[in-house]
Amino acid sequence: MRVLLWKVNRLKYNKSKKTLEKEYGGSVEKLDLKEDAVISFINVEKDDEENLDSKVTKLIKNIKWFCNKNKVKRVVLHSFAHLSESKASPENAKYILDKAEKRLESAGYEVFQTPFGYLLDFELFSKGEPLTRFFKEF
Repeated sequence: MRVLLWKVNRLKYNKSKKTLEKEYGGSVEKLDLKEDAVISFINVEKDDEENLDSKVTKLIKNIKWFCNKNKVKRVVLHSFAHLSESKASPENAKYILDKAEKRLESAGYEVFQTPFGYLLDFELFSKGEPLTRFFKEF
């Protein structure tokens, strides 16, 4: 799994173009946040399919650590299959995102999940502060 965590001060997105035939549902179709948040660009890789729940735990640990460093309790989960050439099946990638959303919510975070299987129009603003961008591979 590869994850790019980015603290943003403002974030807006709209669903644009469908890229997968199957509908996966359960996502926030458009968002306009004017408060600090962490957007998590998540690439679930083929090797991650061997132990999905362990990968969810590592993902949650990294997101919570980054949020704590930036004093943020708002998280946007985004499937971003462009951080690696290796890609898990859409079903397994969505499983990880859904589990991460539930676990973060139960830990007191406000969580949004971008539409799975769609391209998005993004607008984001992020100040150039220490530790506002972080990449992790596990």
